[in-house]
Amino acid sequence: MRGRSNNGHCFIFNDKCRLVLLSFLMLFVELTLVRWSGSNIYYLFFFSNYVLLASFLGIGIGFIRSKSHRRFFYLSPIFLAIVVFCCYRYSYQYQPRLNSETGNLNYYGSYFKDNIYPQWFSLPLIFISVTAVMASLADGVARTFQLFKPLQAYRLEVIGSLTGIVTFSILSFFHATPIWWGIIITLIFLPFLKKKLHHPILLTVQLGALVVMLATFGKESITSNHFWSAYYKIEVQPYSNNQYVVNVNGLAQQVIETVRQRQTVKPFYFLPYQHRLKQNALDNVLIIGSGTGGDVAIALAEGARHIDAVEIDPMLYRLGKQFNPDRPYQDPRVTIHINDGRAFLQQTSRQYDMIIFALTDSLMLIPGQSSLRLENYLYTLESISRVYQLLKPDGLFTIYNYYHAPWLIDRLANTLAQVFKQPPCLDTFGVRDYWATVLTISPQSSTLQCPTRWQPVLHDYSAPATDNHPFLYLMENTLPFPYLITLGFILLFSLSLIRITNGSLSPIRNYPDLFLMGAAFLLLETKSVIHFALLFGTTWFVNALVFMGILFAVYLAVEVTSRVKTLSLSFLYIALLLFLCSNWLIPNSILLMLPKLARFAIAAALAFGPIFIANLIFAKRFRYAIDSTEAFGANLLGAMTGGILEYASLVVGYKNLLILILVLYTIAIIFMPSEKAQQTSEA
Repeated sequence: MRGRSNNGHCFIFNDKCRLVLLSFLMLFVELTLVRWSGSNIYYLFFFSNYVLLASFLGIGIGFIRSKSHRRFFYLSPIFLAIVVFCCYRYSYQYQPRLNSETGNLNYYGSYFKDNIYPQWFSLPLIFISVTAVMASLADGVARTFQLFKPLQAYRLEVIGSLTGIVTFSILSFFHATPIWWGIIITLIFLPFLKKKLHHPILLTVQLGALVVMLATFGKESITSNHFWSAYYKIEVQPYSNNQYVVNVNGLAQQVIETVRQRQTVKPFYFLPYQHRLKQNALDNVLIIGSGTGGDVAIALAEGARHIDAVEIDPMLYRLGKQFNPDRPYQDPRVTIHINDGRAFLQQTSRQYDMIIFALTDSLMLIPGQSSLRLENYLYTLESISRVYQLLKPDGLFTIYNYYHAPWLIDRLANTLAQVFKQPPCLDTFGVRDYWATVLTISPQSSTLQCPTRWQPVLHDYSAPATDNHPFLYLMENTLPFPYLITLGFILLFSLSLIRITNGSLSPIRNYPDLFLMGAAFLLLETKSVIHFALLFGTTWFVNALVFMGILFAVYLAVEVTSRVKTLSLSFLYIALLLFLCSNWLIPNSILLMLPKLARFAIAAALAFGPIFIANLIFAKRFRYAIDSTEAFGANLLGAMTGGILEYASLVVGYKNLLILILVLYTIAIIFMPSEKAQQTSEA
């Protein structure tokens, strides 16, 4: 029997429970697709919100077409299994090669792969496939969503989403392998598929699809040399003579080898130590990006008495502890810190004889953000200034990586020169197919002996990255050509799909205010994630907590709106304006100087305050929506548009997104019908 249970117990066909479970499933599948596709398809390393944009589009389409008599929800296991299997097969079609640049966007340190499928074919296929999966799932959510009053439905959807992200975060904390994702998805699907017992062929196909998904996830989970951290799929392959190659998401990131082997093959690691004019004791050394321990082993061999080794990924640390033949992490002189490098710089007060940024190319973006890689905030002018403060007067700071673009070397060197008031030492060293670059500097020029000092090559592109515009690998403040093409395709495909599935753009025309609020909210969410990443680190844990905080603020706004019906729109708009102005006026430098607890309190207020107010405005409007599924679909399509607008940060920086957010909310409120008109239309 379908419908609400009278006793309030949570049975699967109780509509409230059904909506919560389906919302949980929808978000959990979205997070799974983001993680799985990014682990197997290298293009997505640098289009990390690509799958999120497809998800928003799919969910929006699912909602606006949910009144159709054709039900697509029961096709979602089939679509999902196809995407999971194809992503897995896709990752085995390539042979790696190095490709340094695409347009004016630099991908140094990462490997690209040749494939029988060109990028122009692969990326649209991924986008369309993910859209199909999420649209079919949203079809089931929307058909249950419309059984409730708008605010009640929204509350249940948020509860399901919040539960989904908490569950996925717990799995990440325990380094769960993909099979656990598959098990949870299957367990949620099975009760709903039982309703199709009278369609044995369709039921068989659905169950077969789930088996294919589980088998694919299981194959990746039982491979002995595969390890899943909260950031990467990591593979450790024996190379030769106690050497191991560590691949992350299918690409070679680092080699585990002895100090002697590294001195023979890659002597550039030792150049910074050779630049010390006085062989003073290395009482304290800080290594950011210690990875599997190679740089730590070298510092110990060079006589370091104490080392703070900072690594963001606990799995890489564990693998270094297990496989590194020099056993650096077992040395009592080493203190390991599982933390973001920039966050550690802000938190420590210790003075160092040497600070090393050691091959910190992460090959990965912050999940859900268009262009911010995990290490971007390490190389800003503000971060290097903090390094200067932590160095002893005769201390030494060095950066090394496989940088061989003149403009990128100029940018890094110019950043050091502006902070230290002198040009750094510059060493370049050929290593097989790579060209390693080492930059070394000290507060006192007399401390260093440099055969070669840096001299600028390309003045036009050497401006330092900043906390507001931290895009180190972007040569110019413009939108790279691959992004323009990709975003153009997304817009064209989205408009076409809305017209095909709905016959017109009526959801956007009927609810322009909710559409604009969706775009503004996505940008507000992005700004909050980026702000916390700067203040507390770009770790997956910080990222997860922020998204949980956002969903909790949304839920709280729904509860307040349900109970307080006298909220003035003018008051809410002024409050939102004040919060946005506060975010604009309070510089990050002040927040970074505060104690951690005070910093968290103020950062939470600045981040979640406007989100709470914005959702009070949304909930106040959504309460009287005539067609809740069409209204919610318009809002989700707006969120996808906001994801596209997020790329404007590459040009104007993150701070200026606040202006765009305010403009969008202002226009949305202008378009919003009066409360009296909304109540009349509802009646």
